[in-house]
Amino acid sequence: MSAIAFAIPGDIDLPTGGYGYDRRLLAEWRETGIEARHVALPGSFPFPTQDDLAQTGRAILSQPYDDVLLIDGLAYGAFPEGIAAGLAGRVVALVHHPLGLETGLEPETARALLARETAALRYARAVVATSPATKQRLIADFGVDEARITVAVPGVDPAPRARGGPVGGPLNILAVGSIVPRKGYGVLVEALAGLSDRDWRLTLVGAPDRSPETTRDLTTRIAAAGLAEHITLAGAVDEAALAAAYDTADLFVMPSLFEGYGMVLTEALARGLPILCTTGGAAAETAPDATAVKVPPGDAPALAKALASLIDAPQRRSAMADAAWMAATSLPRWRETAAIVAGVCLPESGRKGF
Repeated sequence: MSAIAFAIPGDIDLPTGGYGYDRRLLAEWRETGIEARHVALPGSFPFPTQDDLAQTGRAILSQPYDDVLLIDGLAYGAFPEGIAAGLAGRVVALVHHPLGLETGLEPETARALLARETAALRYARAVVATSPATKQRLIADFGVDEARITVAVPGVDPAPRARGGPVGGPLNILAVGSIVPRKGYGVLVEALAGLSDRDWRLTLVGAPDRSPETTRDLTTRIAAAGLAEHITLAGAVDEAALAAAYDTADLFVMPSLFEGYGMVLTEALARGLPILCTTGGAAAETAPDATAVKVPPGDAPALAKALASLIDAPQRRSAMADAAWMAATSLPRWRETAAIVAGVCLPESGRKGF
């Protein structure tokens, strides 16, 4: 039986949604008897050097020819067309979100990434998208035939319902995600600056080292707004600390400018948290309307208005929390997600064991 050679660039243990998705696929396949292995690629993607491309070629070409190459889009979308063409018919491309849509890129860089990913996707045997919204974008903007695309949304683990903060204490607001331009934390601080008269605390859990300039700018914004006592930048934390942060939260906020899916939203739903999020990318469809207030991405006044309305309306938050807890019962599990991806990679035997 063929195996899955899952090529992933960089450190798979980094605390990001994309790497979390990749880790869980490998773990679920191991537990269910699907033969799969991690093929480590250089961490410079999506901007690889020539040496890194050569190393990538050696790593991929060393895999048995009968194995299916599942390549994470952080690398595959940045492959030069010549490399993608050389692998034509062997690759299943996993697209979390298109590389050229990352916030903060120079326009010329974004255009180059979009063109390169468009070319590479032409040679993939199949494409796995992590949300329906990403699938539609791949069809409309990248010319990928709908028949080649399968959606495998991230799974979620069952979790206890959040208990929230102490009665009579400040409203605990939680945001989770690495501090990078796309997450929109500067917009969140701008929105909160006019709400310092209310009793709230924000904890932001996320790696601060992926974009040091963004982290420095965010810290400066917090100080300038006089919110240092209201906002805690907790950094990257382990699973136990993250679970504790969810458990003591009263409101979950995701101010992202664009999301290919928004895994943290389903993690918040799994704990029965009311949500405030943007409509950037797939975020609008990830959280059901009854569970979330949704505002346009990058709109600080709209975000501030929504925050104020939720801080001041405990009964509304309670109703949204109940809706979130109910919605959690229908969320997909990781085993289902892994089965879908395995079925694309190994259509004859990929679902065995699930």
